[in-house]
Amino acid sequence: MKARTMAKPSFIQGLLRGRTAVIGLPYAWLLIFFALPFVIVAKISVSEMETVHFKDLISYADGMLRLSIKLGNYLFITQDDLYFLSYVASLKYAAVTTVGCLLIGYPFAYFMARARGTLQPALLMLVMLPFWTSFLLRVYAWKGLLGEHGWVAEAIEAVGLDQLLLAAGLIPALGKLMNTPFSLVVGMIYTYLPFMILPLYASLAKMDLRLLEAAADLGATPWVGFWRITVPLSKAGIIAGSMLVFIPCVGEFVIPELLGGPQTLMIGRVLWDEFFSNNDWPMASAVAVVMILLIIVPLAIFNKYQAESQEAKR
Repeated sequence: MKARTMAKPSFIQGLLRGRTAVIGLPYAWLLIFFALPFVIVAKISVSEMETVHFKDLISYADGMLRLSIKLGNYLFITQDDLYFLSYVASLKYAAVTTVGCLLIGYPFAYFMARARGTLQPALLMLVMLPFWTSFLLRVYAWKGLLGEHGWVAEAIEAVGLDQLLLAAGLIPALGKLMNTPFSLVVGMIYTYLPFMILPLYASLAKMDLRLLEAAADLGATPWVGFWRITVPLSKAGIIAGSMLVFIPCVGEFVIPELLGGPQTLMIGRVLWDEFFSNNDWPMASAVAVVMILLIIVPLAIFNKYQAESQEAKR
């Protein structure tokens, strides 16, 4: 009996240590690869640059401890319209891309979830197949597809879709599809579409189809059953897919650089110019900090209210 009582606490301690390790690893990952780099960038944003070095924020001289924080970069962001317009453009194109991916990805994910079990692996393979090719090559291919004599551009002109795009202000002239807001949105939707489809598929595949049968027995039409049952039950997939698309789109640089034009200036291009053209690291860091806050603060508020609503339902 004594041996058993002595062994029991050690077992519980081992279990607690295992739980601590499992919980602690994700927090350590976030601390090392997100929180720590963010603190470094935030420190640079309020530092003063001297050639290739930064002044220390805290210094001690003549018996005095000094704290030197430069807020001029953040003030300049609020005064220069370039940064405001680039932030707005980044949020706008990210929102348009998210909505476009949702409109295209939801029917595809719904079809995948309702397909035969033997066909679903092949459909998943088709969704993940673009990841086998370089991201840069896939984006660069659209320059040929939408450029002059590209078969996608010729198809758009053949059906007269370029006239609608011109009326919507997405292209500057007929036949001018490259380096426009249209080419930028097409490239971003094509690139981030799998990030929307996969969470939606995972959510729709777990849905209990007996709920739709019960709704049909109660007189609901297929359209009503879809809006009242399928869409609410797939809300988690919609939110996850939207976040996976929206967040990286805000800071996207490669696609606007290759497919966008001067009128599609996004914050990623501004960051590049500040870092490498102007060599102004504090200013670039301030721009990056504001961009991160524009994303994290709404997400934190949203997660807080979502958690409160789930607790209220319980």
